[in-house]
Amino acid sequence: MAGNDSWTVAGQTFTSRLIVGTGKYQDFEENAAALEASGAEIITVAVRRVNVSDPKAPMLTDYISPKKYTYLPNTAGCFTAEDAIRTLRLAREAGGWDLVKLEVLGEAKTLYPNMVETIRATEVLASEGFKPMVYCVDDPIAAKQLEDAGAVAVMPLGAPIGSGLGIQNCVTIRLIVEGAKVPILVDAGVGTASDAAVAMELGCDGVLMNTAIAEAKDPVRMARAMKLSVESGREAYLAGRMGRRMYADPSSPLAGLI
Repeated sequence: MAGNDSWTVAGQTFTSRLIVGTGKYQDFEENAAALEASGAEIITVAVRRVNVSDPKAPMLTDYISPKKYTYLPNTAGCFTAEDAIRTLRLAREAGGWDLVKLEVLGEAKTLYPNMVETIRATEVLASEGFKPMVYCVDDPIAAKQLEDAGAVAVMPLGAPIGSGLGIQNCVTIRLIVEGAKVPILVDAGVGTASDAAVAMELGCDGVLMNTAIAEAKDPVRMARAMKLSVESGREAYLAGRMGRRMYADPSSPLAGLI
């Protein structure tokens, strides 16, 4: 990407605007290869899936170094504020992490966030010195409430987790971007490269994804495609798209034709 187009969250600066996850891959080798192809600098890790009991079993850190990548512990699978807070306290105790991803789900069918519990957890975590990047509904009011509660980044869903449906409401995502003072990243719903480009064209600071890469027929190639689409969407946003018109407007002037 041309120029220095970095972004900053909680005092840390990154050049890649793509964040990837660590679930659903065939193995750690495939995960590591996809991460390399994606160019991502941040990787999310579900604290509940981390192997802490069997030292002989393979561990994520054996393949993806915490010294090379920024680990972002998340609370996947938590359905109450208390559960999420406890999970992240354990993560900080184990690895010293303060920058974390918070998600508090409402129920298992839709995996939509419970915003009452999410806001409550955000307030507690922020008061304890955590820097929560928070998964939420695509609601401008909820996004602002999270920001006020102490979220260092707000991460509205594009569509339900793992659905691959793409961004379903560009209007609300754009309203969230326009009203925010913290980074906004689309989290959940991306299915293919064009979805990631749309998120970036709306002005989002980044995109987080897992299933779109992990469940692709060729995850490494899809990771590379996502890298390019995020960069392309960002460039298009910075360039400023042409205005939409209701009628045709010829590229070549019609005046003066023979």
